[in-house]
Amino acid sequence: MVKILIADDHVLVRDGLKRLIESEAGFTVLGEAGNSDEALKFLHRRRCDLIILDISMPGKNGMELLKELRELYPQLKILILTMHPEERFAIRALKAGADGYLTKMSAPNELLHAIRKISSGGKYISASLAESIAQTLGEKSSGAGHELLSDREFEVMRLLGAGQTVSEIAKTLNLSRSTVSTYRKRILEKLGLHSNAEIIHYAMQHGIVDS
Repeated sequence: MVKILIADDHVLVRDGLKRLIESEAGFTVLGEAGNSDEALKFLHRRRCDLIILDISMPGKNGMELLKELRELYPQLKILILTMHPEERFAIRALKAGADGYLTKMSAPNELLHAIRKISSGGKYISASLAESIAQTLGEKSSGAGHELLSDREFEVMRLLGAGQTVSEIAKTLNLSRSTVSTYRKRILEKLGLHSNAEIIHYAMQHGIVDS
């Protein structure tokens, strides 16, 4: 029996995932978590085989939790399931130790297939992501400045690029305004930019946000 923890801050999403997963023989949802702290507390008490992890959660985001889980529980299988398109986070997540990456637009059967493959020791990415990776093999890095950003800096840049203010981002990420301002300053320095308008233009130009 594959024991699964669902970490997502939306109750309806967790309920839907639980019903889908437990309709499949051999899978059971051992617990649910609405944020990273709840996930860590649960895993400290109960052993799971696999965690389905969202990226956007209040407080410590899924990318930060992913790295922590990889250190604390090296045998735990980690499947990222998120609303964020593959081109924005998939490669970062896989490099950080995720065993698979799917968007919430994926078909239910694809999610079940991903869980089966990962729980048996494999890795899972969609056909479109596999094609994208294949096309870049042998090519030099694009050298894009955002590749140098930390995961948290990248998240703040993405939200700035979507037009959010420092105050809005602070609320979204459950951070202080001064902390977000510090991240903004680092982003401007690393990208050689000077204003939010330039961040928005950069984000659209590189496909980090929808144009």
